[in-house]
Amino acid sequence: QVQLVESGGGLVQAGGSLRLSCTPSGRTFDNYYMGWFRQAPGKEREFVAAVRWSFGITYYADSVKGRFTISRDNAKNTLYLQMNSLKPEDTAVYYCAAKDLRTGRSLSTASEYGYWGQGTQVTVSS
Repeated sequence: QVQLVESGGGLVQAGGSLRLSCTPSGRTFDNYYMGWFRQAPGKEREFVAAVRWSFGITYYADSVKGRFTISRDNAKNTLYLQMNSLKPEDTAVYYCAAKDLRTGRSLSTASEYGYWGQGTQVTVSS
């Protein structure tokens, strides 16, 4: 049974930082991209960042480029999202997700990710 378990959300003031973690289990993810999405109330789920698990190649949405960093620690089998210079518009539930390399072509399309975590709330106050 595949599980993705996120942690690290919380409340932070604008300009602050948070680090999210995601621990996948239940299978190997060598042939997967691991990504972060977010969903604010009343909005669609939005791509944030992704990394190819085996090679560490990273991809970012323009809205977070230069502020967020996605990384993975293969030894700890953990995915991270370091979020700096947070803004109130970053407030959302953040989800960890996994996408098979052979599925589709778009890293930013949520429907191409086959596995999802339960989400963790990030709230940025102004």
